Parts: sequence; C-alpha cells; structure tokens
Amino acid sequence: MKQEKGKCNQPSCRTASEPLPVKESLLRALGFTWCLCLPFCSHGTRCAGEVSAAANNNICGVGVAYNSKVAGIRMLDQPFMTDIIEASSISHMPQVIDIYSASWGPTDNGKTVDGPRELTLQAMADGVNKGRGGKGSIYVWASGDGGSYDDCNCDGYASSMWTISINSAINDGRTALYDESCSSTLASTFSNGRKRNPEATTDLYGNCTLRHSGTSAAAPEAAGVFALALEANLDLTWRDMQHLTVLTSKRNQLHDEVHQWRRNGVGLEFNHLFGYGVLDAGAMVKMAKDWKTVPERFHCVGGSIQEPEKILPSGKLVLTLTTDACEGKENFVRYLEHVQAVITVNSTRRGDLNINMTSPMGTKSILLSRRPRDDDSKVGFDKWPFMTTHTWGEDPRGTWALEIGFVGSLPQRGVLKEWTLMLHGTQSAPYIDQIVKDYQSKLAMSKKEELEEELDEAVERSLKSILSKT
Repeated sequence: MKQEKGKCNQPSCRTASEPLPVKESLLRALGFTWCLCLPFCSHGTRCAGEVSAAANNNICGVGVAYNSKVAGIRMLDQPFMTDIIEASSISHMPQVIDIYSASWGPTDNGKTVDGPRELTLQAMADGVNKGRGGKGSIYVWASGDGGSYDDCNCDGYASSMWTISINSAINDGRTALYDESCSSTLASTFSNGRKRNPEATTDLYGNCTLRHSGTSAAAPEAAGVFALALEANLDLTWRDMQHLTVLTSKRNQLHDEVHQWRRNGVGLEFNHLFGYGVLDAGAMVKMAKDWKTVPERFHCVGGSIQEPEKILPSGKLVLTLTTDACEGKENFVRYLEHVQAVITVNSTRRGDLNINMTSPMGTKSILLSRRPRDDDSKVGFDKWPFMTTHTWGEDPRGTWALEIGFVGSLPQRGVLKEWTLMLHGTQSAPYIDQIVKDYQSKLAMSKKEELEEELDEAVERSLKSILSKT
C-alpha cells in the first residue's frame, strides 16, 4: 500500500545500526533513485527490488531495469514530516540521479487535501528545470490507494504536472479495489488486487515476498520502464518522457464498470482511472531510440473569474471562459500538455462537491468526484490547482466550461470564489519531426492531425494576406 507521510507502519523494525536489509548482489548498475523508508521498514526495500533486482539472482524476481543503480533516501521514518525534509529528499544529487520514484503521499482516508509546500514545490520546479544537466529530473508518483472514497486530484503530489502519476490494474484488466481515479493520472502498470496476482520482490533480511501491493507497487514498475527508455536514449527530457508515456501506453483489456474509455479532441484514447493506458516497455524503448526532443514549453493564463458565484443545492453552476490562449504573445500555447483549473470554493460539505471541466474541443475532465468521507465545511479548496492530462495535444483556443454541483443525499450549499484557467504546452506541433515506424500508432495519428492543422492554418494565413492586399 502507499506509504503515508511520516509513518513507517511495518510490524517489524530494525535499529539504525543494523546493515542494509537487502543483499547487495540484488541491486545493480544505471543511475536513478527514489525515496525509501530504510532500514526501519520493508516498504522501500520492496519498491527497490521491483526496479533493480538483478537478473538470475536465484533469490527472487528480476527487476524491470535490472542494470540500474539504486539509492535509498531515508525520509519516511521521521517522527513527523517537514517541508525541508521532503524538499531535500526530492532534490538529492539531481545531476547524478535521473528518476525519483515516490510510493508515498498524503493519507488516503478520503478526507485529506494536501500537497507539497513552498520548499518542496521549489525543489520540484528546480528538478524539472535544472536536473540532469537541464533535461529535468523525472518524478514518478503513486496515484494513491484510497479507492472509490478518495480522489487523487486532492493529492497535490500525484496531481502535479511535474510528476508522472501512475495508477494500477490487475492482470485481467480490471481495476483494483484500492484504485483512486482522477484526471491527472497519466498511465498505469499492473499490481495486485481482488485477492489475486501477488508480486514477487525483495524483502528484509535477504528474503523474497509476495505481499507487496497497491499503487506503491505500480509506481516503481513505471520507474523501471522509464529507466529502460533512458538506457535507450539518455537525452530524453522530463517532458519527452511524459509524451512517450501518452503515445505508447495501451488500452489492451483495461476496463472499469464506472469510467468508460473516451477519445479527446485529437483522437487520443484515455480513461479517467487508467490514464492513457498500461505502459508498454517495448514500445516506449523502441520509440525513445529515435525520439526528437519536443518543442519549448509555454504557459498562459487563459482567463479568470473571481466574482463569487453561489452553488445551489439543486442543479449545477455552469461558468464559461473564452480564451485565445495568449495568441499573438510570446507565451502563446497552441498544443496542450497540462491544464490546471485553480479553484477556490467553500461549501457546507466538501465531500459532496463534483467538478467537471470541458475543453473547446469537447473533452470533459472530471476534476473532482464525490468523497463520501470528507465532512469539511470550513477549509474547502483554497487556490487548489486541479489538473487534467485528458486534453493532451488539443487546441485550447475557444470556450471552456466549468460545471460544479453537489452529489449526495442531503442538500448542500457553496460559493465558488475563483476559477483561473492555466494552459501549459507548445506553440509548434510536438510530433512533426518524429519518425513514424508504425502507421497504426498513436504517434502516426497525432502527426497526421498536426500536419493537417498546420496546412489549414497556413492556408488561412495566406487567404488573410491576399485579402488584406486587395
């Protein structure tokens, strides 16, 4: 299960003077790390084995990236967690470490809203901007184990645009009962669930275990896949890795009874629970070898509503913002990556709030689902950045719609005080220069879409130029 901040809840603990409880022969060779809870509990040890356990070790399973090097950063065995401890952990040796995998976060109790504080936010920003010689540190985050009672958009670590949020599925394609759903999840890997499909990984005292579970087990698998992609192409940036994740993840047999698969405005298939699908290591490594770094990223405030709007017990509050995405300015965003809806809202019961946002191209993102255990009536959400990846590749220009209402058995009331639309993406088409080898792939489809759009816009510019001269 995902580890709570500041807690090491394993039943057997060791003293600080005892040696590292994993045989060194299991951990080998390429250069990345994540935050562990060593040596006081087995959580980090089990995550480590998933990624870096050596091939043919005769003790346990093989790691996804068995040539990788691994380092453990002790942080979760503190009596309490502080901003400075988190910041120093995720910024440890950023020129040496490539990938930071975190299987921890705010308590998954269905009523917590928490995220990184000032120092940790700055550390993340510095990591993606300056880490790995400017290519950016790669942060992989477990999306959470709160199940249908929680929403990972209330976890500011997993929902950060600087992290790759990973959910889990069981081997038959169904959701695990502990899975949280949210619009910020980028992809999934396989973990255990519904009392089946245990995972074998390293444990304390040189042992092997079948008891590792949850999105804690899913995130290190993803970190291992990303390590393989870096082994194929060390020039990949943190954003390249996210684009590769979107383009190579597969729907396969993944399915959920509640959330159906849909296509966004440029044809990319996504799911509210699984993101863009399950990671495909072979496809990602193959595409990474010939990958051209994506164009420069820009940020645009698409618009803001800051007049108080009442949310009534019945019906829904619907607001719209029309934006040109900063067209004509240096920070124009034409092709979306991440979209943030910065929202301030208070209500008589926070857990009954339901928030949806629809893009100009018609893609609906569920920013917040009902959380039945959240009884808050005072704090609400204060400038909380709800994030969606579902509009990836879309043109943000046009009218965005925000829909807020209550879902619950008792009548509630609320006030929306702010909705600010933040757009993040590129000005030029990100896949125009990529090499297409599979003409049935998402890359081929996206590149075709981009070429058609570029042609349409070139024709429109030519017509405007001709008309202006007549």
